[in-house]
Amino acid sequence: MDFKPTVLGSLMLIAVSVVNADDGQKIYTQGGALPAATACFACHGADGMGMPAAGFPRLAGLSAGYLSKQLADFRSGSRVSPVMQPLAKALSESEIQAVTSTLAAMPAPTTPHVTRNTTPTEPGARLALRGAWDRQIPECVMCHGPGGVGVGTAFPPLAGQSSSYLVGQLNAWRDGTRHNDPNDLMGHIAKSLTPDEIKAVADYFATLGSQEAKP
Repeated sequence: MDFKPTVLGSLMLIAVSVVNADDGQKIYTQGGALPAATACFACHGADGMGMPAAGFPRLAGLSAGYLSKQLADFRSGSRVSPVMQPLAKALSESEIQAVTSTLAAMPAPTTPHVTRNTTPTEPGARLALRGAWDRQIPECVMCHGPGGVGVGTAFPPLAGQSSSYLVGQLNAWRDGTRHNDPNDLMGHIAKSLTPDEIKAVADYFATLGSQEAKP
């Protein structure tokens, strides 16, 4: 008597998951229900790897929780973007859940296992792997993981993002136009970096690892 309902419930759960996955792909390639919720791939690429020349970041492989928070922050105005704010406001909660799950499942770049034990050979690598503790700047890999692979929903991947995008975000934290990170940690770090250091650490993570996606 208990077996059939359990099987039926499992089948319904699987069916819902499939629908959500299909919906997420449709939103990414065609847009949401409202006209303002335009297709994501136009800026972020069919593979979700972004368009570095235009400053659009890769989204493929980023956690659904992190992506959902960013969209929520765009909607509330705590993160500013003339492109993303109207788009995020036009998406429903279920559409956000669907498209972020789809993006999280997309193949991401292969990232080498670079840790603080690796000997840095240039300024960007030194900041990434050692920090500058005399100025209370922790190493990037402390929060963002080995090789800048990303950790959980609060610390996104840095490896595989374009240098122009990383520079833009560090400058936004530096001048206070972006302030949606935990405890303003990035605001403190960015304000403590020189423009040359920002460029160096952004270049380091942009070139770290291959752009070959892993399944």
